[in-house]
Amino acid sequence: MRAYDIIYKKREGEKLNKKELEFLINGYVADKIPDYQVSAWAMAVFFQGMDAEETADLTMIMAESGDMIDLSPVKGTKVDKHSTGGVGDTTTLILAPLAAAAGVPVAKMSGRGLGHTGGTIDKLEAIPGFNTSLSREEFFENVNKYGLSIVGQTGNLTPADKKLYALRDVTATVESIPLIASSIMSKKIAGGADAIVLDVKTGSGAFMQELSESRKLAEAMVNIGKEVGQNTVAYITDMNEPLGLAVGNALEVKEAIKVLKGKGPDDITELCIELGAAMVKLSGQEDDLERAKKLLKEKIRSGEALQKFADMVTAQGGDADIIDNPELLPQAEKKMKVKSEQNGYISAINAHKIGIAAMLLGAGRETKDGDIDMAVGIEIVKKIADEVKKGDVLAVLHVNDESNLEAALEKVKSSYSITEEKIEKNPLIYEIIE
Repeated sequence: MRAYDIIYKKREGEKLNKKELEFLINGYVADKIPDYQVSAWAMAVFFQGMDAEETADLTMIMAESGDMIDLSPVKGTKVDKHSTGGVGDTTTLILAPLAAAAGVPVAKMSGRGLGHTGGTIDKLEAIPGFNTSLSREEFFENVNKYGLSIVGQTGNLTPADKKLYALRDVTATVESIPLIASSIMSKKIAGGADAIVLDVKTGSGAFMQELSESRKLAEAMVNIGKEVGQNTVAYITDMNEPLGLAVGNALEVKEAIKVLKGKGPDDITELCIELGAAMVKLSGQEDDLERAKKLLKEKIRSGEALQKFADMVTAQGGDADIIDNPELLPQAEKKMKVKSEQNGYISAINAHKIGIAAMLLGAGRETKDGDIDMAVGIEIVKKIADEVKKGDVLAVLHVNDESNLEAALEKVKSSYSITEEKIEKNPLIYEIIE
C-alpha cells in the first residue's frame, strides 16, 4: 500500500476503506508518511468529501490513536456535552452541576480557549485554587461522590487529531465538514462517554456562520455517532450575539453562579435547560424532554444545582466562598463604558468582534501558549431588540492592560448596529438533529 495511491483515489472522488485510512493516519502519527502527502490527502478530502462510513472510520482511527478513557469505574450512564465554540458560552459551568443534580454523572474533559472563543478550563482556573489536573483515581472518585468533575484533557488523547489539525490549520483545509466532524467526535469518543449532546453554534460568533453549514456539521457528527453506536443528539443554536451578558473568564464564572441561583440572563438559562434536558433523556433518567426540563428548573429553584457546583469547586481545591462573595474572583482595575451615539433599537451585535475585543483586552489567547488575564472582559448591557437612547450604555469593558484598549473599544463600538425599527430576535435553537 502506498500513500500516493490513497491520495490519488481520494482526488478522483472515490471512497477510501478503513485499511487505507489506517495506513495513512497511523503512518502519519508514526512519522512514516510526510506532511506533504497528508496535506495533499486533506485537500482532496476538502474538495471531494467523505461519506458517513468513511468519516466514521476516520473518527475511530483518530480516537484509537492514543488513550481511550475507560469511564466504567463511574456509576451510571455518562453523558458528555460539546459546544463548537462561541462568545460568552458558559454552558458547561452551568450544565455540569445542573445535570449532576438531576442524577446524570458528568465526567468531563474540557479544553482551553484559543482566539475569540473561550475555554472551560480557563474559566474554572479563574476560581482561586481550582485544580483542573486530577489523577484518574481522583477524577473517578469525585464523579462517584459528587456526581461531577471537570478536568483538562490528557496529553495523549487523540494524538492523530492534534497532529492532523495542526497540519490543516496551515494548509487551508480546516473548513472541511468531514474533517471537522471527525476531529470533534474522535475526542468525545476517546473521552469515554456513553452518549453525547452537541451544541453546534451558528452565526457571526460561531465557527460555522451559515445555518446550512452548521446543519451539515451537525448531521455529520450525529451520523458518526450512529455509525459507531454512540447515542448522539445535536442542537443547532444561535451565536449571532454573545450568549448571556458576560465575556471573559471571571465574568463568566460570576454569570454561571447567577444562573444556578435562578437570577441569570434568560437566553443562557433557557439554553442550559434545553441541553440539560437532552442529557437527562440520554442518561435514561427521564424519557420525556418536557418533564426533564421541569426537573431541571426545580433543581435550580431548590438550590441543588448550585450545591453541586459548590461541591465540585471544593473537591477540586477551589474556594467555594466565591458563590456568596464573587469579589473573591479576579477583578479588573478599570471599567470603561461604551455608549450609544443614537436613538433606536439594537438590530445586530457582531459576536465575533466582541470576542476579538475581549481577546485584545487579554481575556483570550492569540497563540496556543499565550497568557490570559482572568479578570478582564466585556459586560454586555444591551442586546438585540433592546431599545436604546443616545448616551445609554451598550457594554462595559473590564480593563487592566490598556495597550490594546483603543482597538478593543473600536471593535465593540462597530459590533453594534442600531436601527429605527425594532427587529425580531433570532430563535435560540434552530433545529434538533437526532
